[in-house]
Amino acid sequence: MQRQENTSLDDLGQNVRRAFAECCDGNPDVLAYAPGRVNLIGEHTDYNDGFVLPMAIGCGTMVAGRARADGQIKVFAVDLDMSRSSFATDQPILPDAQQPWSNYVRGVAAALQEDGLTLSGADLVIAGNVPKGAGLSSSASLEIATGLVLAALAGQPDYDRTALALAGQRAENEFAGCHCGIMDQLVSARARSGKAMLLDCRSLDVVHADMPKGLAIMIVHSGIDRGLVDGEYNIRRIQCYAAAQHYGVAALRDLDVAGLEAGKHGLDPIAYLRARHVVSENERTILAADALQNADLAELGKLMADSHISMRDDFAITTPEIDRLVTLLQAAIGKNGGARMTGGG
Repeated sequence: MQRQENTSLDDLGQNVRRAFAECCDGNPDVLAYAPGRVNLIGEHTDYNDGFVLPMAIGCGTMVAGRARADGQIKVFAVDLDMSRSSFATDQPILPDAQQPWSNYVRGVAAALQEDGLTLSGADLVIAGNVPKGAGLSSSASLEIATGLVLAALAGQPDYDRTALALAGQRAENEFAGCHCGIMDQLVSARARSGKAMLLDCRSLDVVHADMPKGLAIMIVHSGIDRGLVDGEYNIRRIQCYAAAQHYGVAALRDLDVAGLEAGKHGLDPIAYLRARHVVSENERTILAADALQNADLAELGKLMADSHISMRDDFAITTPEIDRLVTLLQAAIGKNGGARMTGGG
């Protein structure tokens, strides 16, 4: 979905309410917001049961909703010229190839019903200001905001946030066709203001890390769009699973660098490089969380630089343009911080 990228949260709320009044003839019962995220470090580790260190950002998705009694869910997308989609909750909910933007909503509704939530129907109006294709989780923020509204309309406004994130992940996997890990949805659902979130993607345990005073997080859009489904994200996931199978472990999270090197004989060279990135990135992520807590920005910068090199050389998900941008940013920052690509690649 295209986003209203320069709108504030208040403006976003006003836009959604105004659009709801125009297309649904009245006011919403529920208004929910979920943020996008930026990942400080820990790239492609989440679906390998590893560690990530994301944080919420000041852009997100807002959904206005009102209950219906006819079992119909009617969805309107403000940012797509009020494009609309509808489906019934008393029939199997299926993806819509003609309106792929609606599959995030359809997938969340289907997942919540599978989890036992009774959906009687709803009018939903959606707007957001997360740049699409910028690695900032526009889809996850849509899924979580949608889930919050549907749960509230079903009488469960305090629906468990981790369960909501898992429903969003299933929507992404089964309806949008992207076999993502849990990071994006979980940080959108559970992040805290002013804190980074160290997430164990196996246990789903979360540790909120304070950001050092005076630290600024700057997100620089390279101007190069990418799509997780259209790119090679799913291929990387298959390569990682093949490497884990070679080592006889449940996931690459179960390897350390010594084990990786000791057992690499017979492993496809490309799969080895993918595994080396994941194993080393897990270690860097844990160290980065410690560096944040200790306000050690020089160490954090070094870890970020090493992460980018690993993404470039071992995981092969950067581009020459992004590599040059990172070099320029690092030169400007100096030793008191770091720069790296973030997002799926």
